[in-house]
Parts: sequence; structure tokens; C-alpha cells
Amino acid sequence: MTILKTGIFFVLVPVICLAAVPIWLILTTPVLFSFWIFRWLAFPCWLVGWMFMILCSWQFATRGEGTPNPLDPPRQLVVDGLYGYVRNPIYFGATAVLLGYVLWHPALPILLMPLIGTMAWVLFVHLYEEPHLRKTFGAAYEQYCSSVPRWIPRFR
Repeated sequence: MTILKTGIFFVLVPVICLAAVPIWLILTTPVLFSFWIFRWLAFPCWLVGWMFMILCSWQFATRGEGTPNPLDPPRQLVVDGLYGYVRNPIYFGATAVLLGYVLWHPALPILLMPLIGTMAWVLFVHLYEEPHLRKTFGAAYEQYCSSVPRWIPRFR
């Protein structure tokens, strides 16, 4: 059941926000300039970003016994896999996807999407997510925070 709820959440939030809306913007807004051949770097950004989000959602469902949805969060603290390198790999992946759109079709609304998204994620993490995780998982989360960076992955 958790995998089904994760799939539904994934379709309703990331697919709409990180695929449907940007594609609609690509179809309806003019390009401001071109990155020429570098626009093809959008594909690795999209691949890495979506893989991060899919793998992390799978980890939440299978190891964490919950979903990425804040209303149905994991019941177990997930600290391995991509979470062993960065505390917020889903947001890291989402940012990579949005940067891919910037490379592919640099229109004004698309240029603003990574900035607005990042500001929203930073505020959400600081104001809700981290206090909730500290309250829920206590010392285990504190130890995790001291050994894994919040935003920029650390490769051991």
C-alpha cells in the first residue's frame, strides 16, 4: 500500500510540478537566448534528477515505511543510499531537473523556476522538515545531521 501511495504522490506532485508545468511553459513562452550545443546537457540533468527522486521515493516506501508526502512521512529514518551523501537528495534531484529546463529552453518563467523552487525547499526544510525530524527521531537524526551535509553531496 505504501508503494501505491508513493506512486500516487509522485504523479501528483513531481510529475505535475517538474514535467507538466515546465513543458507547458516551453510550449507557451519565447526563448530569451540559446545555450547552443550546451542545451543537450539538459538530458543528463533530467536523467540524474529524476533518478534521484525515483530512488529516494522508493527508499522512503521500502525502508522508511512511508512516502515523500509530508502528510504520510517515513516511520523509519532513512540514512543510506543517496541519503548517505546528502540529507535532501529529492530536492537536489528536483533542482537538477529544473536546471535542465533552463538549459533546454531559457525563457523567463523557466529561469525563475529553479530560484523559486530552491527558496521554497530551503524554507520548507528549515521551518518544517528538520524540526519535525528532530522531534520524531531525536538523537539518531542529530547524529545523521552531524555526519551528512544538508544540500551539497559529500562523497566519501
